[in-house]
Amino acid sequence: MAGESLPEFNYPKDVLQPLLSASNSSSLQQALEILIKNSRAAVGRAELASKNILPTVLKLVESLHHASSQEYLMQAMKLLRNLCAGEVANQNSFVEHNGIETVLTVLRSAALLSDPDFGIIHLSLQVLANVSLAGSELQEAIWHKLFPNEFFILASIHSLETSDPLCMILYTCCDGKPGLAIELCRDPGLPIVAGIIQTVASVGSRENWFKLLLSRLCLEDIHFPALFFKLCEGNASEDGGNTALGDKVFSSEQAFLLQIISEILNERLNEVRVPNETALCVLGIFKRSVSIVDFGARAKSGLPTGSTSVDVMGYSLIILRDICAQEGLRELKKDSVDVVDLLLSDDLTDVILSLLHDLEPPAIIRKTLKDSENQELNLGSTKLCPYKGFQRDLVAIIGNCAYRRKNVQDEISQKSGILRLLQQCVTDDDNPYLREWGIWSLRNLLEGNAENQQIVADLQLQGSVDMPELARLGLKVEVDQNTHCAKLVNIPGSYTKPVERVGPLKFMGKMSIREPQLYIQAHHTATFTKSKC
Repeated sequence: MAGESLPEFNYPKDVLQPLLSASNSSSLQQALEILIKNSRAAVGRAELASKNILPTVLKLVESLHHASSQEYLMQAMKLLRNLCAGEVANQNSFVEHNGIETVLTVLRSAALLSDPDFGIIHLSLQVLANVSLAGSELQEAIWHKLFPNEFFILASIHSLETSDPLCMILYTCCDGKPGLAIELCRDPGLPIVAGIIQTVASVGSRENWFKLLLSRLCLEDIHFPALFFKLCEGNASEDGGNTALGDKVFSSEQAFLLQIISEILNERLNEVRVPNETALCVLGIFKRSVSIVDFGARAKSGLPTGSTSVDVMGYSLIILRDICAQEGLRELKKDSVDVVDLLLSDDLTDVILSLLHDLEPPAIIRKTLKDSENQELNLGSTKLCPYKGFQRDLVAIIGNCAYRRKNVQDEISQKSGILRLLQQCVTDDDNPYLREWGIWSLRNLLEGNAENQQIVADLQLQGSVDMPELARLGLKVEVDQNTHCAKLVNIPGSYTKPVERVGPLKFMGKMSIREPQLYIQAHHTATFTKSKC
């Protein structure tokens, strides 16, 4: 707007004069430009607060809105947004002078237009978002003014400029207030969150507020099941013309939600504990997806694949992998329930081992079996990996579950899973890091379990199975002559990259949620400190 000449209007002196005096200027346009610039810094906001300029800005906003002067209104809203960014005195003054209602009036007018004014909507939400950080009293005031109708209208606007500040408002209002989170995740609140997910799935997001909101509702609280199934109501879609059964059972928004939850959990593995209800729901989703996915076509890519059913299956599997890793990384509190035990009681191990049994072995193992006279391992595998990394993720869950759980080690042994795990200790183009996960999972199966160690030793010592998969890695099974226990050791003259850790792991590489930011003038941001995230 700088450099452009705005038409001057006649305003009451009690509105115009304080602005001209505070900016030492002679016109409204010049005053707004100077004050916007000064309010970008904390010291400038504090100085303007000492001059009690915010009530004047609110009066200006009201006058400009009634005069339908969009150019000046945009400038006045930018100034109001900056003034409310972290300055307590301005935030309190905003509430005392009925600022919420003033901004809400402007917001409603812009949102209800046949052609919504996204610029005004964006600025209005940024003002309310900054004010929402001032404490519970202001958060509750904003909530009661906007929930549910205005929130629903805003969530229905498919705009990146709208969704980010809207998520900030919802998150700050719900954070630490279980009552508001419950209200948001029941009718009539659920359509609001569903609308936001649909918008972000379509246009994306620039900031962290969307993830923070979903983390608060789905990982720190128990609302994931309600939200997941809400996204399917009359909304199951056929992605890209795919008419497979699975893409009619699940919606693309459900797959997107699982993707985001998997990313958040991977980022915050040591910070949040997934509720038992959520873990069991994800396992149920995984089982359902397995029953409808087509395993007859070889994977062409990793996740996302473009097939809704495959993506639902893949992301739910990744979430289960990290849930199982999470439980092994912490000490259980007294009387707390181990979520892995709950998952195991719901047949997690059976489902994973069944899939591993039915999948074709890695390429190097298939070649070994083809060339071998020993037909014992020539199983009639019929299923192919539906995405690159699927077999690796199955192996990872076995490794996470087996970590210091003798009951899991024994169960896998009884179901002939050890031999199948041995086959995973190889590199495979369709399953990055399969070798690392395979070796590490095998060690977890053998650690502290003499029976399993002996089973591996007998496989080699009895000559019943040729194990080139270990030899190619520079490894072999050796039996200690004194203890008669089997262990994996390096073959002399070979080098094997060590697996330094024996315990629950998440996927190599992680994302991070950046510190949330206040809204002030573009390219000038100020961070704030939160107790969470």
